Amino acid sequence: MRLTVSAERSLPCTPEVAFRMATSPERFPAFFTGFGPIPAVSGIRLHAPLAVGSTRRVHNADGTVLSERVTVLDPPVRHAYVLSGFRPPFSWLVTQGEANWTFAGHEFGSRVRWDYEFTLARRWLAPVTALMLQLFMRRAMHRCLKNMARALAEPVPAAP
Repeated sequence: MRLTVSAERSLPCTPEVAFRMATSPERFPAFFTGFGPIPAVSGIRLHAPLAVGSTRRVHNADGTVLSERVTVLDPPVRHAYVLSGFRPPFSWLVTQGEANWTFAGHEFGSRVRWDYEFTLARRWLAPVTALMLQLFMRRAMHRCLKNMARALAEPVPAAP
């Protein structure tokens, strides 16, 4: 059984800029600050240049380390990956998450959509898992996109 959560937001930038923000191992941790039991991302380590099949290690603020395997890399239109390596208690609920980011230009910048399809570990825990994902993961995703928008709105300091 699978459950999907989604977040969507307009960003005041081109799809190219939005794509770079979402895929940057240096910048993305500052955007994903978590929500409730969903931990913030504290760092991302690449094992090879970003490409289909490459893996990244996602270090979370709670000390857990997850693995992302890139499944689609089509700049600046789409980025997808499979997230795995969950630890209890989250691993009691899901075995993996398949993320799909899409970027589309519009008159005010770009529209970013982020979908996560989670595979449930235990069907009988579906009501608890749905609550956890809809209440906390979806809000963490929305907060991430909001943080990306805020970063774009902040003035860039002048060079000395």
